[in-house]
Amino acid sequence: MIHLILLTDFTETYATELLRGILDYSQGHEPWVVSRMPTSYRVEHGVDGVVEWAKQWKADAIIGQFDPHDDVDAFARNGIIAVAQDFMQRFDSIPNITGDYLAQGMHAADYFINKGFRNFAFYGYANAVWSKERCQGFAEQLMSHGHKPPYIYEKQSLENLWFYDPESLAEWLRSLPHSTAILACDDTRANVILEVCRMIGIKVPSDIAVLGVDNDEITCTLTYPNLSSVCLDVRSAGYKTAQRIKQVLNGGKHRDDDIMVDYIGIMERQSTDILMTANKHILAVLSYIHQHYADKLTVEQLLKLVPMSRRLLEKTFKMETGTSIHQYIIDLRLERMKQLLMSTDMPIADLALATGLSDAKNVARLFNQREGITPLGYRQLHGGYKKKH
Repeated sequence: MIHLILLTDFTETYATELLRGILDYSQGHEPWVVSRMPTSYRVEHGVDGVVEWAKQWKADAIIGQFDPHDDVDAFARNGIIAVAQDFMQRFDSIPNITGDYLAQGMHAADYFINKGFRNFAFYGYANAVWSKERCQGFAEQLMSHGHKPPYIYEKQSLENLWFYDPESLAEWLRSLPHSTAILACDDTRANVILEVCRMIGIKVPSDIAVLGVDNDEITCTLTYPNLSSVCLDVRSAGYKTAQRIKQVLNGGKHRDDDIMVDYIGIMERQSTDILMTANKHILAVLSYIHQHYADKLTVEQLLKLVPMSRRLLEKTFKMETGTSIHQYIIDLRLERMKQLLMSTDMPIADLALATGLSDAKNVARLFNQREGITPLGYRQLHGGYKKKH
């Protein structure tokens, strides 16, 4: 039996997904016992105190959030395998559970650019590597496409996750141009933005669109409007971490290369469910399509919304969005299907009906043409349900 200490913040889904990955690994191997240690224990007793408790409990390994000044090598000196969960900075002497945060920021930039936004902002922490690098990637990708760098707010302290200054944040939000797209460093900060916007009367997503990171389902759905978020495969990282620990315990070489948390995609909800355009008629059409994408939509229905001929509507729509009305609707439905494949265990045929792809026989073909993989294959690769390793 393997004894593991998990020293982390258990209020967030990240820790739960790590545990799910460890459980996935343990189910095919010997049993694991996990002690959930709050980070407050490290703050109060220091790393030496954590090590002493780990020795008494006969811990084999620890996964933890450590401060940059912590003597993490103390675990190895006492025969305990240590892995750092990214908190403030990465460590050189032990492996980190980390990610390509630059690329995550770039994906978020592409997402907003493709929606037609021209003004951008970032809300994050000044002293956390994952926040700084997401901001850097976001800014670099925006500027590579000819946009100005984002407006940045980094006054939040990582040590007090729950606390924020509403007056200062409200002042910053009011200063942003109309129709600004904000990337928050995580779902917790994005939730704060939504709350302050509600307090001061800023409309989301029409005035400000908000995107978080981690896809914490409880946080994202217990907000108004529901929060869009960058999805990360933390569960697989938990599996790979457990596998690494087991290899070392079996006499394998201690490795200090990092364990990567892969990017999956973006789960779109109401907080970004809009496409920006200066043309009010096309904006009205797009809003209707996003509200009724699961229904049977025709160009004739859309023509009733705007004072335009069919030819002018189709021409203007393609000029504003880069695609035809028909293809835009198909792409939106397939994107919604991707999100449901990641977040539910609904049968494929039911998903097709729920997203307006009523011809279930053609769903796999359409999905494969667009994504290069079948719906079932996509679910097995990215979904949290019945995941295979």
